Amino acid sequence: MSEHSTPSKVVVIGGGYAGTLAVNRLRMRADLDITLVNPRPASADRIRSHQFVAGTGDATAEYGTLPGEGVRLVVDSAMRIDTAARTLELGSGRALDYDNVVYAVGSTGATPSVPGTAEFAFSVAELEFARRLPARLDELPLDAPVTVVGGGLTGIETAAELDEQGRRVTLVCGTTLAPTFGAPGRRSIARWLSWHGVAVLEADGVTEVRPVAVVLATGVVRSSALTSWAAGFGVPDLARVSGLRTDELGRLLTEETSTNADDHRIVAAGDAVAPSGRPLRMSCYAAGPPGAQPANTVLSRIAGIEPTAINLAFSGACASLGRRTSVRQLAARTTPR
Repeated sequence: MSEHSTPSKVVVIGGGYAGTLAVNRLRMRADLDITLVNPRPASADRIRSHQFVAGTGDATAEYGTLPGEGVRLVVDSAMRIDTAARTLELGSGRALDYDNVVYAVGSTGATPSVPGTAEFAFSVAELEFARRLPARLDELPLDAPVTVVGGGLTGIETAAELDEQGRRVTLVCGTTLAPTFGAPGRRSIARWLSWHGVAVLEADGVTEVRPVAVVLATGVVRSSALTSWAAGFGVPDLARVSGLRTDELGRLLTEETSTNADDHRIVAAGDAVAPSGRPLRMSCYAAGPPGAQPANTVLSRIAGIEPTAINLAFSGACASLGRRTSVRQLAARTTPR
C-alpha cells in the first residue's frame, strides 16, 4: 500500500448489479476496507420484477451469496455525501468515513404527474411497491380487467406474465410499443401480444387513474380493476443533495474513467451516472459490465496507475414474453465506447 498505513476505506453506495460487481472487483486487493451500503438486506433483481408480481419467480437475492468475504454490509439509506469531511451520512444518523466512494445508487421509477397514480396505481419499478401487487391480484377474479401502463420492456414483460396467468390485460404504450427495439422486434412482440389477447393501445396515454378505471388522452374511460404503472425512470437525488453536479435528470456527471467531475475520490457506475454528459441507456446491461469500471479506477489510483476510460460495446437487448417465448434483438457492430 503506497500511501496508507491503514487499509484504504472504500464505501460502495448501492447493492444492485453495478454495486455488487464493484465490491467483488475491489476484493482483488486484500488490503482494502470495503463497506457496501444498501437500504434493504437483499439485492433487488429488477429484471425479474414482472415474474415477481405474477408469482412466477422471485426478484431478490440474499447478500450472503453475492459479495465475497471481507465485504461489510450496512443496511441503511445514504442521505448525503460530505466531500469536505469525507463521510457518508446515513438515515440512521451514523456517518461512514471513506477514502473513496463508489456511487452505484441505480434508478427508480419515474414519479408520474398523472392524477390518481399515487393513490390507485401499483408500480413495478421498485421492489417495495411491487410487493403490494400479488396480494391485490389474488383478490381479483381472473376476468377482471387489468391495465399495464408503459410500452417499454418492463411494461411488456409484466403484461405478458399477467396474460399467461389468465388475466384480461390492456397495455397502454403512450407512444410506441417497445421503442428501443427495431421494427422486426416490435412486430414480433406485437404479434405475440395479439395472439394472446392482450389489447395494445399505442399513441395513447393515461391522463388519470381512478379506483376502477383509467382515463385515456382521447377522453375514453376504460374499466380497470387494477392498474400497474411501468412507465419511465428516475434516479435518487443523493448527488444533488450532496452538492455534486448532475444532468437534468439527476445523474451524477463523471469523466470517461467513471471519476466524478467534482471530486476524484468519487467514482460511479450504473443508471444514475452520465459519463461525459452522455448516459448509457438505463438497463441491467449498463449496470452490469460497467460495474467493474469504478472499481478498476479505484484500484488503479491506489496502485499509482493512470485509470483507463470506459470501453463498452452494447450487444443487444432481449424481452421475455411469458415463460415460453422471448425476443432477442442484436445490436449493429459499432465502435465501443
